[in-house]
Amino acid sequence: MVNTQPTLTSVPAHVPASAKPPKASNAPALTSRDLVKDHAKDAFFFRELERHGILLNAPQIKAVRHGEGPMLILAGAGCGKTTVLAARTAYLIAVRGVPASSILLVTFTSKAAREIKERIGRMPGVNPAAARSVEARTFHSFALMLLRRSGCKEQIMGEFNAQHTIMKMVLRRQDPSQTYQPETLLAALSAWKMQGQGVEELPEKTADEASVKRILEAYESWKQERHLWDFDDILLQLRRRMDDRLFLKRLQNRYAWLMVDEFQDTNTVQYELVQYLAAAHRNLSVVGDDDQTIYTFNGARQESILEFDKLYPESKIVTLDINYRSDSRILGLGSAIVRHNRFRRDKVLKAAGPAGQMPFYALPSHPEEEALWVVNHITQQVQARNVTYKDIAILHRTAGSSRAVLEQLLLRDIPFVQYGSSSVFYDQTLIKPLMDHLRLSLNPRRMESLPGAIGPLYVPKEEGQAFILAQEKETRKKYPLIHLTRWNRLQPFQQTAVKERIKLIKSLQKMKPAYAIQEMRRLFYDKYIQAGDPLVYTQYKEMVLDSLEELESAAARFDTIEQFVTYADELSLRHAQMELLKDESDGDAVQLMTIHRAKGLEFPYVYWIGASEGILPHSTALKEKPPEEMKAAAAGKTEQNVCDAALEEERRLAYVAVTRAKERLYISSPAYYHGKPSAPSRFLLEAYGIKKSSIDAPSRKTGRSR
Repeated sequence: MVNTQPTLTSVPAHVPASAKPPKASNAPALTSRDLVKDHAKDAFFFRELERHGILLNAPQIKAVRHGEGPMLILAGAGCGKTTVLAARTAYLIAVRGVPASSILLVTFTSKAAREIKERIGRMPGVNPAAARSVEARTFHSFALMLLRRSGCKEQIMGEFNAQHTIMKMVLRRQDPSQTYQPETLLAALSAWKMQGQGVEELPEKTADEASVKRILEAYESWKQERHLWDFDDILLQLRRRMDDRLFLKRLQNRYAWLMVDEFQDTNTVQYELVQYLAAAHRNLSVVGDDDQTIYTFNGARQESILEFDKLYPESKIVTLDINYRSDSRILGLGSAIVRHNRFRRDKVLKAAGPAGQMPFYALPSHPEEEALWVVNHITQQVQARNVTYKDIAILHRTAGSSRAVLEQLLLRDIPFVQYGSSSVFYDQTLIKPLMDHLRLSLNPRRMESLPGAIGPLYVPKEEGQAFILAQEKETRKKYPLIHLTRWNRLQPFQQTAVKERIKLIKSLQKMKPAYAIQEMRRLFYDKYIQAGDPLVYTQYKEMVLDSLEELESAAARFDTIEQFVTYADELSLRHAQMELLKDESDGDAVQLMTIHRAKGLEFPYVYWIGASEGILPHSTALKEKPPEEMKAAAAGKTEQNVCDAALEEERRLAYVAVTRAKERLYISSPAYYHGKPSAPSRFLLEAYGIKKSSIDAPSRKTGRSR
């Protein structure tokens, strides 16, 4: 019988029970009431802030008071950076007499821009007209505003679906076999543009590179002919306009004071835009945390913060190091994790947050047991009225590592919001073709499953299904796929492959589900992923393999194909029903999201699942040699440097996961993952002074029980 209640311990497995958990020191209690004397020239401003309930600490006061010249504000997790940005803006207006219209504040999300604008409007000394005059926008919104004022009339394709549809159309013309996935091509194009490059500069050394370049050039030409831009074009176009000296001079005269939030997330184009704008006055204040640089796959550059004072030698550096979010022991764990990174600015956060509980650790046997435990524990906490669903977040590293817990939430009818995905694991793009083959083995006339079988035959899915349905109206077949053998658009070898695939589908029904998946992978699917879509295989190879191994692990629990397919279909149905009822839950739902999605958020209760080697740190960061795309993105760096950087980013992810928790943090480390032993994450052990090399095999007996 599966043990669904692994023991909670006060230290991670492999750490002596007597070990003392890390703890952040308490922050000094001094605020502006103590630090800003009444005789100070700006005392009136701080007294008014205090009347509004805003009591700034020493580093916050220093950042707010900064005048001309560049400043780097290192804002630790939960240290009140938004308050500082709003207060500094008000200080410039109310104390220094800076015209509100000359202040530009750049954020990364529209929500953050709205929030900062509202905060500024509530600050003392800022009348409604001044609050409206401050330019608080995202990079894209600011760039589009300037381009529109310059006469650009292009329409913006804001919806990804529109780009996806256009790319599919271009693919039909350029690549009739449909071997590339539109979403992958669009991701590759976006990454290229955010390095400041145009499609004409794409490499074409290999046949694959030349093919991709031809497709992307056709896509860009189609857009250009119809005067269309996507979001990346907006930034790229503004960057190119900056080379016009008169255009740039007008901007620099207009925006003499520049502040940038989340500076660690800037990509190459955004970083260059900031430098251009700040070049004349150098009144640039950037806010960020190098310890939270977790979006390098989107072009974020940690160097933006690490090298700021080299680019601006006269800059002041202010560290916001007082955390108002987390219990001192939760904060202490986060700090003990991230301090092992070599490439970071030294900072030690102090705790001023409300008291909660120390972090607790669980060591379930595998992800299935982990999911049962997490959902049981959440249910108990909610029933005991300790917490509501909406105050709980379950954080995970990858989509695959959340599969088991998502299924338990569905089966137990627990309301939850799933961020970043609108389907269950078995309906995801990579997994569904394999599941559709299994479904067709049970019912070869299950028409909605035909596209999943058509794609891996290198046949255009939509046209292929349309042909089958047309033929079915004339002659019904037990195996409708057989119609493709008489489609004159297919080559003889393709028609033969259809017959072989039907034979395989017939044979699957008698196999064990896990073996059936292994057979499909061996016979055609792994080859299809690699050869059929080389971009996917190159960029996300390890993630793809991780998801496929997760599918095998999920299937291994079932004895027959019918049991497995019935289970997957039931989950799909429950998920669809949950989506329909989402608006009726009054927002009281568990938050299920990747750690990347959780950045910038906070929750009273956090469950970090999958805190094991191979999950976090992910296997991609544990290779002796880095993947080719990592090397390409880090030109000039040695392989060892690339590997070190990948592992440090994983450590920053662990830091972000921990510091989302306010009151309670539960960390779960499955002892086995995809059937292989997996020790607790080295990041947890390092926090207690234990090196990964000293750990042999996972044990379920270490740690103190509670």
